[in-house]
Amino acid sequence: MTEIRVAGSAQETDAERHLRAELSGSGRNATGTLIERMGIRFLAASADELVATMPVAGNTQPYGLLHGGASVVLAESLGSAGAALHAAPDRIAVGIEVNATHHRSVSSGYVTGTATAVHLGRSTASYLVVVTGEDDRPVCTCRVTCLIKRPATQACR
Repeated sequence: MTEIRVAGSAQETDAERHLRAELSGSGRNATGTLIERMGIRFLAASADELVATMPVAGNTQPYGLLHGGASVVLAESLGSAGAALHAAPDRIAVGIEVNATHHRSVSSGYVTGTATAVHLGRSTASYLVVVTGEDDRPVCTCRVTCLIKRPATQACR
């Protein structure tokens, strides 16, 4: 079985254990990925709703504010994980569209992303993701759409 790490800390959350268990049969592995580098931690995970946090520190732009791209990484990570949980075991989920609106800045602490499924179909899954600061005010809203497909075979690469 391939180990899947969905967080950078030794203490794995229940949601991270659930994601690892659900995705392990597919050979998917989050070790060394952007999820780990950004410090994203999954707190809840199902195909219908996911919640994750990300530190502001280390994910800022030169002015000390959370980088807008970091909010988008959090949103796409949530949407992709949800779509992967929704997909059949022999399918993969890949992001095909992301739309983000940045509402306000954050310079410290953590942000929390909550992804809610808008559409869970056979070939696509879409999520509305709201990223909030520690004061529960919206920092960014995103819409993420993933394509659910069969993985490419080695011969096709």
